[in-house]
Amino acid sequence: MELSIRLKSIVNQVDKCNVLIDVGTDHGYVPIELVKAGVCNKAIASDINKGPIEKAKLNIAFEGLNKKIECRLGGGLSTVKKGEVNAVIIAGMGGNLTRDILLQDIEKVKLYDFLILQPAQNPEVLRKFLYNSNFDIVDEDLILEDNKYYELFKVKYNKDALGINFEDKIDYEISPILREKNHQLINSYINSKIEKYENILKYIKEDSESANIRKQALINNIEKLKEMI
Repeated sequence: MELSIRLKSIVNQVDKCNVLIDVGTDHGYVPIELVKAGVCNKAIASDINKGPIEKAKLNIAFEGLNKKIECRLGGGLSTVKKGEVNAVIIAGMGGNLTRDILLQDIEKVKLYDFLILQPAQNPEVLRKFLYNSNFDIVDEDLILEDNKYYELFKVKYNKDALGINFEDKIDYEISPILREKNHQLINSYINSKIEKYENILKYIKEDSESANIRKQALINNIEKLKEMI
């Protein structure tokens, strides 16, 4: 079983743990890899859809790990009891949904040793929530797979955490941690954002007040992004 670049980046961030839950497990590849490697003793593979759970069950059985990995059908962290697991992976869903999952079961979240979050869309929404809430940012990573960038957050709840508030929302789009680390993909990621905003700018043909405000906001964002490189 060969993991994709995106899934390898998740596995590489997981510390030794007792029981881990992989929310939105799809084929169950990540918990299988982690249990086989001895990184976690047991794992729960959960998904809101029956199809992925059935696929995960087959893969787990093929690897002979039925006693180590349990499959559960359900959304978010609803499939585990408070204190049942000590580590969490939530990957493959949007930043808004990931945030909502954490908020819905925040009393469970408070007890976890660490959470690894890899949104498929809107990472800036998740970053703003994490930075402005009671979370320590243990690490961040950036992955490029099939011409798509994925951001990864490794965090831990901390009621005494000092929030990071940015006045400009562009600072939530480009990780200050990855910029400080001079991550090998950070400049190409910023350039992809610049290209995205420039393309949007080309398609705004109106000359109304709202259109001009939108254009100026895009121009400002492009200038700020260029300064980051």
